[in-house]
Amino acid sequence: MIHLRVVSPAQLTDDLVASLNQQDGVLNLVELRGSSRHPVGDTLQFDVLNGAANSVFAELRQRGIVEDGSIQVDTVEAWLSESGDRAAGRQARFQVFTPVWELVDARIRSDGLYPPSWYVLLVIAGIIGAVGLLTNSQILIVAAMVVGPEYGAITSVARAANKRDGATAGRGLLALLIGFSAAVVAALALGACIRAAGLTPRAFALGVRPVSSLINTPNAFSVIVAVVAGIVGILSLTESRTATLIGVFISVTTIPAAADIGLSMSYGSWAEARGSLIQLLINVGILVVVGMVMLVVQKRIWDRVTPVDLPAIPPS
Repeated sequence: MIHLRVVSPAQLTDDLVASLNQQDGVLNLVELRGSSRHPVGDTLQFDVLNGAANSVFAELRQRGIVEDGSIQVDTVEAWLSESGDRAAGRQARFQVFTPVWELVDARIRSDGLYPPSWYVLLVIAGIIGAVGLLTNSQILIVAAMVVGPEYGAITSVARAANKRDGATAGRGLLALLIGFSAAVVAALALGACIRAAGLTPRAFALGVRPVSSLINTPNAFSVIVAVVAGIVGILSLTESRTATLIGVFISVTTIPAAADIGLSMSYGSWAEARGSLIQLLINVGILVVVGMVMLVVQKRIWDRVTPVDLPAIPPS
């Protein structure tokens, strides 16, 4: 269930309230006439079952509330209501699982912001990954994957590409370029310092680098994992499955590949650096493309299973 606070222009309120009252998935409707000053209008507060949310959002957009009023959305973590339970029980089988697309879109947009901390996290992830490669520690490689925030930028680029929003896609790609470049430089600097100080682990110096070899040797399995991870990532976003999304972070070699580029360069291993660069480009490219496809396909499937029900609104 979600809670909405809507500011409606006064001339639209009567029709909107009448329509909301007729919707079984709308509960606890409160009307406060003339209570809003910026923007000017009436305030409506109500709860919506997830299965009815897409229809409600579509109607609010159709009535011009987004342009002339405002909509605020909060997720209801728990609720106690027998009338609400009965309304939920009357919903169609798949309505309970229907993603609320406005929330999915908002989540992807919020992940498409790149404050300084976003780049700092990528640099830290690159350093952790470099240490993991030096010590052949798979645990540290996994830690670097979890710390890296790059998947938010990847999904933002995928969404922007679908919407033909070149500016947003460009910002995401630039953020990825700068962020991964910073991670490469950090790993390069760390590797140079470790090498100059004579602290290179013996196994790494002898060329025993099983973890690094997995990363800098892209193959068909790299493509398979990236495709599957891209599918799971979008499914996790649309269904708000945070734990599953973390699994996506630790299944694709993006930040470890960036770390291996820098570390290999610091030790003059140019073939390995080239292999890691190919691995990085493969993974990022596949995640973007699969994200684009999955966002479109999943929405079309859900729109067929649970179509949006819009009232007949006469033209103003």
